[in-house]
Amino acid sequence: MSKLANIPTNIITGFLGVGKTTAINSLLAQKPADETWAILVNEFGQIGIDQAVMENQTEGVAIKELAGGCICCALGPALTSTLALLLRRSKPDRLLIEPTGIGHPAGIIDTLQNDNFKEVLDLRSVICLLDPRALDNPEVISNPTFQDQINLADVIVLNKIDLASEAQTSFAEERSNSLFPPKQAVVKSIAGQISLSLLDLIRKDECQALFPDAHTIPNQAEHPTAPQAQPLFQLQPKAGLPLSKEGSNHGLYSCGWVFNKSDIFIADKLIPYLQSLPNIQRIKGVFHTQEGWVLYNQAINETTVSPITYRRDSRVEIITTRAFEKDEIQQKLIDCLHISTQ
Repeated sequence: MSKLANIPTNIITGFLGVGKTTAINSLLAQKPADETWAILVNEFGQIGIDQAVMENQTEGVAIKELAGGCICCALGPALTSTLALLLRRSKPDRLLIEPTGIGHPAGIIDTLQNDNFKEVLDLRSVICLLDPRALDNPEVISNPTFQDQINLADVIVLNKIDLASEAQTSFAEERSNSLFPPKQAVVKSIAGQISLSLLDLIRKDECQALFPDAHTIPNQAEHPTAPQAQPLFQLQPKAGLPLSKEGSNHGLYSCGWVFNKSDIFIADKLIPYLQSLPNIQRIKGVFHTQEGWVLYNQAINETTVSPITYRRDSRVEIITTRAFEKDEIQQKLIDCLHISTQ
């Protein structure tokens, strides 16, 4: 890494379902053709969906995923080693980091500025996406991680304003502009469309966390269910027999499934079933359906379904606010299959 120095680096943060991955895809579409960008994605879930969403978006992009749940459990050697490997292999002109929606950004900032990386990385603006409608949710606005995502940001992007009311957007804008120290920019966005120029704003160290201990690495004995950062599934699931992995932390429960690429889902059965699940915080999935490959994205009760170029396998991650019966959901997903040809 001695040859690498002062790589412009940005953290793209925001709460679950706010549209971080969509925003990064928007930035990738604006990437200069002669540059190589590295993307490090940390997901709360167990199997990793975001890398599939970003793949094949553009050339000159190296993507590495750090899946496995709680960001505070991944901020030790796993984050340092994964980041070092990504930088050595890709030698990027820019690094973007997308933490999980319940990840406290302070720990990542500390890691980027420690002795391992302080000469290698040039930390620029920390960008926080905010859905104006979130300010109507007491559970969200009282969450320490949510508050510090806002407090530690240099830029606030009011995203999904097309889905918020004018009053909600105005209130969020007013509150964002009244924060101290002042943000370098407060901008509005639809579908994560933000200007590339925001990345090169210089970070101000005066932004401080209100809850600095929220990202402390826990003692594993005190957090027996804290999942460890692990790679994506190495084994290819058999047709009709998905692989699964579950975990829990921060009062949320997750389970992910990976299906063989030959498994074909009936969209008219699958989508209504996913929408019927209770206590949903987040569902993100890539499915091979009779109508083609699609990306399914659900944040609480808001759902979008769109085409996707990913073709490796079908995979879905479900995050809920209450423990759920994994085997029952798995069987329901299998029941949505049309045919397996392998």
